Amino acid sequence: MALEITDSSFQETVLKSDKPVLVDFWAVWCGPCRTLGPIIEEVANDFEGKAVVGKVDVDNNQEISMQYGIRNIPTVLIFKNGEVVDKLVGVTPKEVIAEKLSAHL
Repeated sequence: MALEITDSSFQETVLKSDKPVLVDFWAVWCGPCRTLGPIIEEVANDFEGKAVVGKVDVDNNQEISMQYGIRNIPTVLIFKNGEVVDKLVGVTPKEVIAEKLSAHL
């Protein structure tokens, strides 16, 4: 299951992780975000133990969203060693997300 990541947990969960981290920036009112949600959950299950998969609600965590320039949602960022190494904007097929994340394992 995807972790809920907040402004206060972001540094510890994402930036200090020793594994790649996929972060889905989303909002409750966003239709495409609701379409992507189940895909993110599947990716979280598939990569359990190999990568961290989490979600940031942009309405409740504006600090992180602004810091990473999130203008459109859903946006998925992949972090490795505290740095953004990949970015996907919009609803993306599971295969593409899994391929991108696998490249950073």
